[in-house]
Amino acid sequence: QVQLVESGGGLVQTGGSLRLSCAASGRTFSSYDMGWFRQAPGKEREFVAAISRSGGDTYYAADSVKGRFTISRDNAKNTVYLQMNSLKPEDTAVYYCAGSRLYRFTAVRDEYDYWGQGTQVTVSS
Repeated sequence: QVQLVESGGGLVQTGGSLRLSCAASGRTFSSYDMGWFRQAPGKEREFVAAISRSGGDTYYAADSVKGRFTISRDNAKNTVYLQMNSLKPEDTAVYYCAGSRLYRFTAVRDEYDYWGQGTQVTVSS
C-alpha cells in the first residue's frame, strides 16, 4: 500500500511557474512508475506526465505540456515532482499524482493503482 500526498499548488499569473511535489509513504516507492494527472472543472481527468521507477525515462502528454512541464523523482526522498513553467490559464486544474505497478508507461487513468488527494493550481490571466 502506498499513500500519496501532493503539495505545492496555488495561484500564479500567466507565464509563472510552480513546482508540485508528491510525497509517498512506505518503502516501496521505487517499485512504481509515477504519473501526474489533472482535472479541470467539468472535464475528465487527463494524463500529464509519467516517470519510470529509476527516473531515467519520462513520458509526456502530447503538445499540451511538453516543453513546459518536467517530471522528476527522488527515490531517496520518496517524492515525485512536477515543475511547471510558462503556465497558461488552461493549465488551471486540480493536479493529482498516481502510482502504477505496470512495467510500461501508461496514460490510462484506470491503470494507476494509487492516487493522492490532489492540489489546486490556478493560473490567472
